[in-house]
Order: sequence, then C-alpha cells, then structure tokens
Amino acid sequence: MEDTDKATQANNQARSTRPTSEEFKKFLSTGWAEPDDVHTTRSAAAPYAAQRRARLSAQFTGKRLVIPAGELKVRANDTDYRFRPHSDFAYLTGLGADHEPDAVLVMEPRGTADAPQPGHDATLYLIPPAGHDDEGFYSDPRSGEFWIGRRPGLAEFAAMTDIPTAPLKDLPGGIRLAAQPTKAVHKALSEMRFVKDDYEIQQLRDAVDATIEGFARAVSQLPRAIEHKRGERVVEAAFDGHAREEGNAVGYETIAASGAHATTLHWISNDGQVRHGDLLLLDAGVEVESLYTADVTRTLPVDGQFSPVQRKVYEVVLEAADAGFAIARPGARFLDIHMAAMEVIEKRLTEWGIAPPSQDPESKLYRRWMVHSTSHHLGLDVHDCAAARRELYMEGVLEPGMVITIEPGLYFKADDLIAPEELRGIGVRIEDDVLVTEDGCENLSAALPRDPDAVEAWMARLRG
Repeated sequence: MEDTDKATQANNQARSTRPTSEEFKKFLSTGWAEPDDVHTTRSAAAPYAAQRRARLSAQFTGKRLVIPAGELKVRANDTDYRFRPHSDFAYLTGLGADHEPDAVLVMEPRGTADAPQPGHDATLYLIPPAGHDDEGFYSDPRSGEFWIGRRPGLAEFAAMTDIPTAPLKDLPGGIRLAAQPTKAVHKALSEMRFVKDDYEIQQLRDAVDATIEGFARAVSQLPRAIEHKRGERVVEAAFDGHAREEGNAVGYETIAASGAHATTLHWISNDGQVRHGDLLLLDAGVEVESLYTADVTRTLPVDGQFSPVQRKVYEVVLEAADAGFAIARPGARFLDIHMAAMEVIEKRLTEWGIAPPSQDPESKLYRRWMVHSTSHHLGLDVHDCAAARRELYMEGVLEPGMVITIEPGLYFKADDLIAPEELRGIGVRIEDDVLVTEDGCENLSAALPRDPDAVEAWMARLRG
C-alpha cells in the first residue's frame, strides 16, 4: 500500500500496530488452517465475458487494450468507500461485487507491430493476497486478511474467469493506468452494451424482482415514516437495507421524495417529512452481485388513496408512459418513445390551459413541466451506454435484447406561479424497465402496480 502523505501513513501505522518482535511475527504466521472456501469453479458470467472480449478484440486488431478495475476511493482520512469495479472491467471479466481493487485486464494483440494478427491474449493482473507468512497478512489495513477477510488468490480468479492471471507487479511497463481505458475503447464498449446477452437479461430480471420486493418493504414502513421527523429517511433506509440484504447495494442513490420534494428530479437528501395527504415519489433500484441494476419509480399516495387532483396528474403521466410502450418495438427509433410520451403531455397540458400559446412550435413551452428525457438504456450502469455516439443512442433503432426505461413525469413546483395553484407541489413519475423483444417489448417491472386503482389496492394489501 502506498499512501499519499505522511499523516495518512502515520494513521495506518497506528491502526496496524505492526509487531516488531521476530518471535511474535513467527507466532502470527503459524497455526492457521487451510481455507475451506476456495473458488475453483467457473462463474456463470465467464463464457459471456469471453464472447465480449472477442467482439472488442475484433475492433482493435494490433492494439493493446487495458481495462483497469479502479482503485479504492478514500471516504475520510484512512477509511475507504466500499469498492465497486469499473463497469467496463466487470463487463469484460464477469467479476462483480467488490472484485478486485487495483486489478487490471490487459489484452495483448497477437502478431507483431509490423504484421498484426486477429485476436488478443488476455491476462488479469492482480495483487496476490498476503499469505500467513507475509507481514501484510496482519499489517495492511487495506488488503490484509486480518483486516478485511480472505481474498481469492490468482489461481482462484483464473478458475472463476477463465482468464490467465499474474501478479500486478508484473504488469507490462509503459502502461499509464490513469489514461485507461482509452476513449475509443470506452465508446466501443458502451455501444457493445446496447444489446444484452442472455446472462445480462437474467441479471436484470433478478434486479427488477428484488427491487419490486424492496418497494413493498418501503411501503410497509410508511406508518413509521409519517411519525418520524425525517420520514423520507425511513423510506430510504427500508429500501437500501433490502438492497444490501438481497443484492450488492443500491444501483444509485435512492430518491424518496415526499410532497413538494417530488418535483425535484434527483432529490437524494431525503431529509424531509412524510405527511398525510402527500404523494411519495420513490425512485430506486437494487444492484445485484453481478452489478446489474434496476431503475424503477412509483408515485404513491402516502395515505393509500389519491386525491382527485393527484389522480388527475397521475393518469396523464400513465397515459404518456403507455404511449411510450406502444412505440417500444424493434425498428422504432429510441427517440420516438420520448416523442410519443411528450405528445400526450403537450395535449393534456394544452387542454388544461396551462401551456401558453406560442408562435414557434419548436419552443415546446410545455417542457417546463417535464424537462428530462423519457428513456435511457439500463444495465451495469443505471444510465448505461452513456459514451455511445448520439446517432446510435438517441437516434438509434431499437433491437431485440435492448433494455431501456420508460419514465415520463410531470413536476409542478411549489413556487411555480404559472401552474394552477391546486397543482403546485405535485410531482409524479412512473418508471418501468423494459426489454425489447422480437415482436414488441416486455415490461420487466409489470408486477409492481402502475394503474392508480391497482396501486391503491396493492398498498391496502400491504397494510393488512
């Protein structure tokens, strides 16, 4: 471990209280049983990751490809955030959860610089775990087994990934990890990730199923949330605790926005009260161990029943979402989903007399109340494929195997003097995770009610 300053180094030394007596060192290194949890079987993701590496290789003949997992990030002083590898690394190795800080995947081109040949040879470079006879076993707070538990060894990682492994100290010279992966490689991987393979689709199904269970747990805590001075935190804690129990973590910071907070698109402070009569906008997703995440939103009446004005707004958002679903099929443009949803929003706001008339149809003044896009791709990242070219993303054509969200909303801020007073402070978003199939689409999150009557009945069942 290399610390960036003397103060941090001193703190780590103070924590580790490294023994200096040779007798004590010898005593610490002996008397340990062999581990009984050695991983020697190939992971389910390994064959899919091999296919992905082959596809990437075909785009970069003769080029060395370097994809680091990333480093531990300091939270405060000598404590780190829980590690999550870079999504490109996870995609190409199949390693999820917290595997493996400082690891580097290197794909060396075959042939020579003058005569390159198709294909690459992959090696996974890792820091080997310190054995019992290694001082790092008990003295290294970042990677020593005594501090953080047993880590797989090189042979175990090779068995799990079907990739040859080597110690990180043997990483070829001249590689500047801070510049890797290159923009070209990152873009290529983003575009590869548009269409999910069978393994990825199953992981996303699992993530969505776990998320639906998390929503039920959160709703069950609403009575306690109402009584708490920071009820939004009660909702957040219920979902986030479920995500840690059933998956790796949340896929992004949970949005538990009650009342007027629901009109803030990414409200993650979650420090407000949950009041009788409020709507609660819950936008949350479980990230499973493979690091694939769901992204689901429901807007729920805290008391279990929508008021007439809340239902009025909700039904427009639901109509806009259904218009997007009607478009989602192979051959449609990704952007067409948004256009269909916005057509509904424009029509209904015009009927309500809210959107002012304009001489310029491109001004789209109704967008004041829905400024975000209706859809994004979903996968290892909640906003997946973000580095892809616009012409392949926003203007791209839907294909079977793509997984996207459909999430229109309406947001009438409490201080919006243009909106009718009865609508001020109401925010509604409905978001589902959608698999494009051969002949249409499948709503992966359909088991979580969307229809307002079904939402009320579901909440009533959960409350007994």
